[in-house]
Amino acid sequence: QVQLVESGGGLVQAGGSLRLSCATSRNPFSFNVVGWYRQAPGKQRELVARISSGGRTEYADSVTDRFLISRDAAKNMVYLQMSNLKPKETAVYYCHAGLRSADLWGQGTQVTVSS
Repeated sequence: QVQLVESGGGLVQAGGSLRLSCATSRNPFSFNVVGWYRQAPGKQRELVARISSGGRTEYADSVTDRFLISRDAAKNMVYLQMSNLKPKETAVYYCHAGLRSADLWGQGTQVTVSS
């Protein structure tokens, strides 16, 4: 059973930085795609960033140049480095991994950005 476990969320002031981590139970390069989504209260879950098995990255327009997704095969980890955070980015952040026949989600980690 493949599992995803997020960590690294917390409270940060506007303009601050956080690094989210997602521990995967297998090599993150083995997924078709791994990425991060977020869901704010009362809103739909949205893509933040993702990276394909071949290394192609995709970012939401609102986070380009501020967020960076990366992965570490040796540690079975996926990271999301976030900088210059904004209050509107307060949300639960979810790790996602895509396989040919399934979509996997972590339990989420709360990020709160205070003004």
